[in-house]
Amino acid sequence: MQVTVSVNGEEHVREIEPRLLLVHFLRDELGLTGTHWGCDTSNCGTCVVLMDGIPLKSCTTLAATAAGHEVTTVEGMERDGVLDPVQQGFHEEHGLQCGFCTPGMMLTARALLNENPDPSEHEIREAISGQICRCTGYSTIVRSIRWAAEHPAGAGAGAPAEEVSS
Repeated sequence: MQVTVSVNGEEHVREIEPRLLLVHFLRDELGLTGTHWGCDTSNCGTCVVLMDGIPLKSCTTLAATAAGHEVTTVEGMERDGVLDPVQQGFHEEHGLQCGFCTPGMMLTARALLNENPDPSEHEIREAISGQICRCTGYSTIVRSIRWAAEHPAGAGAGAPAEEVSS
């Protein structure tokens, strides 16, 4: 079947198998490997992307259901070479260790901050409760999201992406 999906603001038309999962569409068809594939059961949350701004576990979502919707992956968070405040917060507050859960955590955090720009620690923990991190103990992730809340977009918080990666 043919699908047209907008991913990170760019429209993609592909011929796919009807049973293709969104995680595989993103990784294998589009080469967007920031979306990780962990458990295949919706338990770990590493595969979270945003569909129309709502966090969605892409390992149990058919790619065909994304047709006509806007999908955002971690690659789509930075704009014009400037990191999203959530990405910058993870850098500033050391919100990652192995990095496997990080893309899903960042997208969940972005959705939370879009809905609630000043969440409490409890609200942050509740938002990320559907995701597993085996390395951090969550405290640095929570601090990273709080950093992003305290440095919203437009406040000059985001650093150029090349500075963070070097």
